[in-house]
Amino acid sequence: MKAINILIVDDIYTNLILIGYMIDDLGYKYKTATNGKEAIEKIKTTHFDIVFLDIEMPIMNGIDAIKIIRKDHDRTEKIPIIGITAHNIIEKKESLLDLGFSDIISKPLEVDTFKQLLSKHIFE
Repeated sequence: MKAINILIVDDIYTNLILIGYMIDDLGYKYKTATNGKEAIEKIKTTHFDIVFLDIEMPIMNGIDAIKIIRKDHDRTEKIPIIGITAHNIIEKKESLLDLGFSDIISKPLEVDTFKQLLSKHIFE
């Protein structure tokens, strides 16, 4: 099994735990952050193969965070960053993708959808 390092960013502890369980079941390692500012700091110091980034958080939301993350094109251009939102994002999906998100997933996360996204962005 390929070693995969994942960052989960969400301000709700329960969401971090649930996503963590899904990742544990797949046998991968992960780290967590509770806002965009923490995520940026972790991305600066650690290589991640994929990032799951909540859109709406206090301190720094996912939209502001991805703008900063994607400015460092050399280091972060190839990292898939999946936006996570509790809202129906069909009408906003294109604008979020234009900001630099690789994909968008809605809460509550479904295990099969999560696995498909992980597979699509890590193994293709």
